[in-house]
Amino acid sequence: MSGRDLGDLAAGLVARAVPGEHLEVAVARSTSTTVKAYDGEIESFTSAESFGVGIRVLVERDGGFAQGFAHAGSFDPDVLDETLRDARDNARFAEADPFGGLAEPDGVAAVVQDLWRDELAATTPEARIALALELERAARAGHSAIKGVRVASYGDSAVETALASTAGIGAEDRATSCWLSVSCLAGDEHETHTGYGSSVARHPGGLDVAEAADEAVQQAVRLIGARQVPSQRLVLVLEPKLAATVLGIVGSMLSGEAVVKGRTPFADRVGQAIASPLLTLVDDPTDVRSLGADTYDGEGLACRRNVLIEQGTLQGFLHNSATARRAGTRSTGSAVRGSRSLPGVAPRALAVAPGSRPYAELLAGVDHGILVQSMAGLHSGVNTVSGDFSVGAEGLMIRNGILAEPVREVTIASTLPRLLLDLVAVGSEIEWLPGGSGSAALVFGEVALSGS
Repeated sequence: MSGRDLGDLAAGLVARAVPGEHLEVAVARSTSTTVKAYDGEIESFTSAESFGVGIRVLVERDGGFAQGFAHAGSFDPDVLDETLRDARDNARFAEADPFGGLAEPDGVAAVVQDLWRDELAATTPEARIALALELERAARAGHSAIKGVRVASYGDSAVETALASTAGIGAEDRATSCWLSVSCLAGDEHETHTGYGSSVARHPGGLDVAEAADEAVQQAVRLIGARQVPSQRLVLVLEPKLAATVLGIVGSMLSGEAVVKGRTPFADRVGQAIASPLLTLVDDPTDVRSLGADTYDGEGLACRRNVLIEQGTLQGFLHNSATARRAGTRSTGSAVRGSRSLPGVAPRALAVAPGSRPYAELLAGVDHGILVQSMAGLHSGVNTVSGDFSVGAEGLMIRNGILAEPVREVTIASTLPRLLLDLVAVGSEIEWLPGGSGSAALVFGEVALSGS
């Protein structure tokens, strides 16, 4: 079934709406492959195809909308008939929501993007396997101190979606993506350190085995001999991929859902300085460099560039149609969903605007600091209501602009609002994560490090 067929399927179900009923149908078809290599052999090869249809039925009642939802993992007509009946039944027993309703067309033109690569479907299983094996070999051979590869994997996906509603929305999307990831171990009988590397692309020909392997090897090897250091205050430097992960947490705190639920320290601060003037943070699903790029959001509205923080000043939050109604504003085209779930809200392609200084120059400008390459318990260690965080870290000390001794078993504590205000430099080279976010290296003023 092609993307157009998916659109016809969604539209056909929407056409079955009865008077007084608001109906939305989201349809998806995807194929995915995952290959894992271990010790020169293929540990697993998984290939899957999935189908999904999600149906929302809304009925006006008591000054709001009662909503029913049901989903199916099949395109079989009898199954879809039953799914539609279930959604209608669920709406009968649901409480009315005064902020409910479907997304309405907002006149924003879609930036149609070519995110599909036929080369992915043309890639043989043998070629996929070869990439995973080559990645493991490259990581094992990267340095004499490498004593093993925990996992070396290749993965890809091809996703086609369609959405239609009685509000007049009709949208079709498709995209391919693939990635390499490797985790290797370095050390001796007394210590072991882990390094991680990755490469992302739209098709296998765009992947870089050497880049992923070299990154993992470097991270693992340079930590050999790591020890605790005394507690102190020092400059914090985050490499691009870790910086993107940290900014991803900030992005989750800038969603309309976090605002309406009171789970962010940034509510009611639009127009205020919440970060250094060096920071501009944008969620731009129209940026084709990101694997999170898309033409339409999860409610069929056009994806668009949303500036969240501009030169340190909070510009606004990300909204889907429901959170926008609660906040008295408009959707930013930031609904996210699968065909088997209701729309949520989240960034898709969150990225920092790059600065003008390359990574090496940033390091050279730090007299006394720490380059952190990994944080333990990052997500669980951050209180997204207050922004407080305390996480375990490992990395390298920086002395007079030069990377020095490796460090482990230390804790970094601060708050995300304080950290954003203490940003003192942004690198010029953006790196992208498989999840779609991207960042350059970030340098922050003094933070508290707890050690020995």
